[in-house]
Amino acid sequence: MITLSLTEIAEIVGGQPHDIPDPAVTVDGPVVIDSREVKPGSLFVALPGEQVDGHDFAQRAVEAGAAAVLAARPVGVPAIVVDDVEAALGALARAVVQRLGATVVALTGSAGKTSTKDLIAQLLERKAPTVWTPGSFNNELGLPLTALRATEETQHLVLEMGARGVGHIRYLTGLTPPRIGLVLNVGTAHIGEFGSREAIAEAKGELVEALPAAAEGGVAVLNADDPLVRAMAARTKARVLLFGEAADADVRGENVRLTDDGRPAFELHTPTGCSDVTLRLYGEHHVSNALAAAAVAHELGMSVTEIAVALSEAGTLSRWRMEVTERPDGVTVVNDAYNANPESMRAALRALAAMGKASRAGGGRTWAVLGQMAELGDASLAEHDAVGRLAVRLNVSKLVAVGGREASWLQLGAYNEGSWGEESVHVSDAQAAVDLLRSELRPGDVVLVKASRSVGLEKVALALLENSTEGEVAVR
Repeated sequence: MITLSLTEIAEIVGGQPHDIPDPAVTVDGPVVIDSREVKPGSLFVALPGEQVDGHDFAQRAVEAGAAAVLAARPVGVPAIVVDDVEAALGALARAVVQRLGATVVALTGSAGKTSTKDLIAQLLERKAPTVWTPGSFNNELGLPLTALRATEETQHLVLEMGARGVGHIRYLTGLTPPRIGLVLNVGTAHIGEFGSREAIAEAKGELVEALPAAAEGGVAVLNADDPLVRAMAARTKARVLLFGEAADADVRGENVRLTDDGRPAFELHTPTGCSDVTLRLYGEHHVSNALAAAAVAHELGMSVTEIAVALSEAGTLSRWRMEVTERPDGVTVVNDAYNANPESMRAALRALAAMGKASRAGGGRTWAVLGQMAELGDASLAEHDAVGRLAVRLNVSKLVAVGGREASWLQLGAYNEGSWGEESVHVSDAQAAVDLLRSELRPGDVVLVKASRSVGLEKVALALLENSTEGEVAVR
């Protein structure tokens, strides 16, 4: 974080100093909510939780080097006491962002947020010091904590924004007001909470409503291929920049194709020229993500050649998102188990099918190890059934549906589409899936593992990569 004295922080958050012998002491370390992450000069934010109360760790944080604690009550160590710790954290982030003057790029969407954020970060980091959201740290706590990682040298802040209801993104944009706002797509993630794609679009569009006017530098980067996103142009005073494969997109992908091993390649067209791109990432769905990142980079002054080179060299920065690992015995494990919704599940299956073409040339098979997609409400049965059917239509060799009711719907969809015999199977849990895979995998096979985060299906992928050539594999 930029260096601030405890007196300055108290003024910003409207708090009262307690047990602070020297108010001139500065916070020049990270702002953290986990006492185990404290570094010298940190500010420890004591948040109450369902399982633990951060105030109970205040003493430990100060002993580890924290300059003070942001707390809701006196804690016997140097502290700034406020009425609402979460609100104070947000106020501190807002003040720091205003002082920095860095360009804030905010992005949202139903699918692909984290992958796109990782691409944008890797592009902009080549141009100037950049801070970005780690993983999916995209809520009312994660976003201010990310912003507070910025220093005086930071020129770009790339912030992922999630929403579970109307008003959430509006609140987040109030904490870190963006100049550039990117909306990727409107899908069915969390449709059980929102009720419809139109309601999701209403919530996602709060981002473009928060942008400055075009005359003040505001830019809305919108997906030309998604009608609900394209329509958001009417909801902003910012200048609109379109990306996609549509003919009228300002940043456009043409001649989109997959390499023999399933990596996307395309011609990147921007207002300043065109260049060829071949991604290191797997799956055609990454083309849209890459075009979105290219649009942001173009807006911030990168040439088409610089963008194309950076995209072709970029990888994934966040774990368990299409992580592709080849074991010593020739089995390829694709760990995409961080989260899942119908759109990302379909994209992952298509990527698996593309990778499988190369594996089948060598005698390998494709395995889809899938679990529940959460928060789909009344659409859950139909969506799980559709994913099971798609696996069959894509000629996936083996479907392993893991878990309870939703997994049975996956398997039933595959069965009804014509997957009989041993082509699809329903197992109870991750350990059962590992046991099955351990007994049947052979060199050349490609295994996709994907489900919603709450399922914890990453255990399967991690187990398959542990002791992969000999000995027992344990799910941990």
